[in-house]
Amino acid sequence: MDSLLRWGIENSSPPVAGAPPPVRRTDLDSAIIDHILGKPDAVLMKEALAIAVDDTQSEDDRVRALDNIEMFVESIDNANDLAKLQMWRPLHDLLSSPSSSPAIVTQTLWVIGTALQNNPSAQISYLSLEPIPILLSFIKPETASASTRSKAVYALSGLLKLNAAAVRALGDEGWANLRVALEDSDIKMRRKVAFLLNTLLLQTDEPSAATASPQIVHANSHASMLSDPSAASTSALALRALKDNGVLDSVISGLVDFVPFGADGDGNEDLQFEETCIRIVHTYSVSCEAPLTEEQKAKMAGFLRQDRRDEQGASERWGLVAEELGDLREKVGLSRA
Repeated sequence: MDSLLRWGIENSSPPVAGAPPPVRRTDLDSAIIDHILGKPDAVLMKEALAIAVDDTQSEDDRVRALDNIEMFVESIDNANDLAKLQMWRPLHDLLSSPSSSPAIVTQTLWVIGTALQNNPSAQISYLSLEPIPILLSFIKPETASASTRSKAVYALSGLLKLNAAAVRALGDEGWANLRVALEDSDIKMRRKVAFLLNTLLLQTDEPSAATASPQIVHANSHASMLSDPSAASTSALALRALKDNGVLDSVISGLVDFVPFGADGDGNEDLQFEETCIRIVHTYSVSCEAPLTEEQKAKMAGFLRQDRRDEQGASERWGLVAEELGDLREKVGLSRA
């Protein structure tokens, strides 16, 4: 901007009384203007996409182009421009293109996940492409590397969070895939999937029709959520899936019968995964007031009875306050103390 101001001063002269109005110059080189002002983000995004989808470009150049797009869509305005610029379809098609290497697929999933974060408008646009089956295909150990699986969960999480329509589209197959992922050899995958499950289970503050105050809904990224708060409520759907699709059983089994992880299978404990699984059971049984089966109670009671306390105590170890731990103990048939 300083360069533009300096150029304007140097190439202007003070007005002369009675002189004709200045004539607009037409000989300015647009490349020079772009160099001074910089191209708009939309133009740069389109140029990067052109490189990303061009199979004559090197893998490094295509990955670098996608990395640039990912940085652009960290801005919610740029993420919304993916629909306006008709970029969602070519981005999604990269996931199944024969010319897409694993590195390109991984970087594409990263772009998609970032664009979807906390953005209902982008969620609606991307969901229209019915992307869930292909996203699920990348969380299977036999089909993708650990880094690709991780980015697939990232993209899937961005699509599912606070998005009831996407959770409904997940279907039985989707819940089955998430259940299997709770035993992934990569502990990071287990953590991410467990965190996603708890997030979907959490209840949102949804005003009832009788008490909701009328409000003006402006056209923006969250317009759909504001006009219909139920569109963001995933708790009931997740609650049903955890019960009917055996997901809660898998959460408890993953906690109680922990599967070692790592290349050599020498990882026998992970506090973060443990804490999230306990939080899921707490959210399910205490916050959502859903009953546990006798088998689930017995497994959880046996786990909580174990002397797993450190100097800070079990509740702090598991990220629960003492009252929360007491509530959970009661739900599984133990005393609060």
